Amino acid sequence: MTDNNENNENNEKYEVVVVGGGAAGLSAALVLGRARRRTLVVDAGEPRNAPSAHMQGFLSRDGMSPARFLAAGREEIERYGVELVRDRAVEAVRDADGEFDVTLAGGRTVHARQLVVATGLKDELPAVPGLAERFGRDVLHCPYCHGWEVRDQAFGVLATTPLSVHQALMVTQWSKDVTLFLHRTGEDELNDDDLRRLAAAGVHVVPGEVTGIVVEADRLTGVRLADGTTHTREALFVAPRAVPRTDLLRQLGAELSETPFGAYPVVDERGLTTVRGLWAAGNASGFAEQVINAASRGYRTGAAINGELLFTDLDAAVATGSAARGFAAAGQGACVRSF
Repeated sequence: MTDNNENNENNEKYEVVVVGGGAAGLSAALVLGRARRRTLVVDAGEPRNAPSAHMQGFLSRDGMSPARFLAAGREEIERYGVELVRDRAVEAVRDADGEFDVTLAGGRTVHARQLVVATGLKDELPAVPGLAERFGRDVLHCPYCHGWEVRDQAFGVLATTPLSVHQALMVTQWSKDVTLFLHRTGEDELNDDDLRRLAAAGVHVVPGEVTGIVVEADRLTGVRLADGTTHTREALFVAPRAVPRTDLLRQLGAELSETPFGAYPVVDERGLTTVRGLWAAGNASGFAEQVINAASRGYRTGAAINGELLFTDLDAAVATGSAARGFAAAGQGACVRSF
């Protein structure tokens, strides 16, 4: 009979723990489950695209709701024995063997030979009243995600970063009625190239701080400035501040690289960080990972981890001589044929 404490301890050991149950994490888990790896997904239930009614640009899944997409992914990984727990990973430490102990908010600690961080990022919107409530509906950030749905409407672009001019120019592919609201950006901060391109694209530039939006009958109808004027608009594009969820990566000493969109881990083409056995996928590894890209990165990471575990175990067997002994035993009594 197995001691209950021993059984519980064994049950907390996994070959791979994936922190994050979005597209990247579920994709990695799917590959690992199909590779017969004991895998746990820890999902805090905070997907970045939760405010959006639909996701776009994912071949064969275009227009599917994010919630339905993730539900389908959870069903798929379950088929292959992958476990999923709704919890938050709050701490991770590396032990003397280079493996990982992950503590969850609920008090549980799980052990992993390999750890995948797929915790994504959080969007922080400018402090303009009304933006958060409309985000993902008619306050938007990505024309590739939402441009088709609001095509040919009156667009506004709220300047929040030096890249807002680029955003205003990009959205002209979906509407020729575009207004760039400089907000707290001074007109003198636009260089000559910016001004020439904005003029060539037909973008109207409006100085002045934006203090709110106008909503009528549950639809955005305008943008209000500090001077009291209101500009009629039907969709407002804004670039949120991206905040990568990198707490676990920092705790474990992974090298991070500063970018205009925040600090992200240095990873190789497979997703391996500078800490052996620690991987990053999806928006935890970069700002521009759309859902389809995140799923692809997760797949690649899952396959790489399976190979890493396989050859680690084979090399250990070779080092101890168990492989050679097994080969010799298997050959005893076998018929040797001469050709």
